[in-house]
Amino acid sequence: MKNFSVGLKVAAVAFGLVVAGCATKPPPEAPKAPPPVVEAPKAPSIIPGSAEDLRVNVGDTVHFDYDKYAVLDADKATLQRQAAWLAKYPNIKVTVEGHADERGTREYNIALGARRANAVKEYLVSLDVSAARVDTVSYGKERPICTESTESCWAQNRRGVTVIASGANS
Repeated sequence: MKNFSVGLKVAAVAFGLVVAGCATKPPPEAPKAPPPVVEAPKAPSIIPGSAEDLRVNVGDTVHFDYDKYAVLDADKATLQRQAAWLAKYPNIKVTVEGHADERGTREYNIALGARRANAVKEYLVSLDVSAARVDTVSYGKERPICTESTESCWAQNRRGVTVIASGANS
């Protein structure tokens, strides 16, 4: 009988632990706040066939070495993208602006800018862009984008810039 009573006691203790475990409810969780809404940064909506499309997605500027007007190998890819873009938008006409750095006379830099603009035009024409769609203009040293008298600044100003003259999407 002793074994029965010890067994009963063990069973009673076990039962008590089980009941105690079931009787204790976990504390209620605090209501979870919804996760904050994080909006992805909105990409600027660039209209295909627009001046911004040309500038941002294709590239509108090529650069030149000091006192030179040959298109650099590094910039030929930009002009190839421009030619492909112009083929995609056949109603667009462009003007290539030729620019020079501040060194040299005004007259010399106007002539150098014209040679640079014509070099860009000739390269585009060699890529099957109609010459009738490409005009040129030279600004020489009159429209610098950087005004410091340093080599890195002058290098930025020695450029050819393709701008849309007409036919762009707005």
